[in-house]
Amino acid sequence: MRHLHTALWGVLPYLTLVVLVAGTAWRYRYDRFGFTTRSSQLHESRLLRIAGPLFHYGLLFVIAGHVAGLLVPESLTDRLHVSEHLYHANALIAGGTAGLATLAGLALLLYRRLRTPAIRAATSRSDRVVYPLLLTVVLAGLTATASGATAASTYDYRLGVSVWFRSLFALDPDVTAMAQAPLVYRLHALLAMALFALWPYTRLIHAFTAPLGYLVRPYVVYRYRGRGEVGAGRPGR
Repeated sequence: MRHLHTALWGVLPYLTLVVLVAGTAWRYRYDRFGFTTRSSQLHESRLLRIAGPLFHYGLLFVIAGHVAGLLVPESLTDRLHVSEHLYHANALIAGGTAGLATLAGLALLLYRRLRTPAIRAATSRSDRVVYPLLLTVVLAGLTATASGATAASTYDYRLGVSVWFRSLFALDPDVTAMAQAPLVYRLHALLAMALFALWPYTRLIHAFTAPLGYLVRPYVVYRYRGRGEVGAGRPGR
């Protein structure tokens, strides 16, 4: 069992990171123009206008919550005089709300994909893997939030999961800290690592792109030539 814990919590995180970085570099080298969501907005936009913002903004707040919960040690919040009750209440309310928004947006996106024939036909093999996996990751995270964010909880993830996560950056994984975590936390971590390993080979790769060029590119100039005079060589009024 000790060797299994070492493999899961001491070796697998680094293997996941290698696959993520190497896969992203490979994808950029051989499929640079494939860094796209493969937008299906032309097929259906009514549900997308609701589901897209719900999922993406919810996910941004979920990521921010993970950064605060995993990287900020308990000693720092104690020095800032943030009580345990306030911290856990904020984690439950803010984190739960963000998680529910993410879940609702993802559920609508899945419903939209199954409901619209054209979108369903364009669903790739990687989509069939990553969507259920992403849904399971979100559900596991919500379950962990609900079970561990209350002050009455017997398990404090900041003294367990967070310690393990920060130890990875020191290249000295605290395997015991993660091995003793409740099952839902371990399941959430394993599913998240599987998701990151698949990330470069799915449409999720678009998260690594940012249209920074739009900030400095020149304006696109449009000139009106009048009705029926496009290409006629004579400018309109």
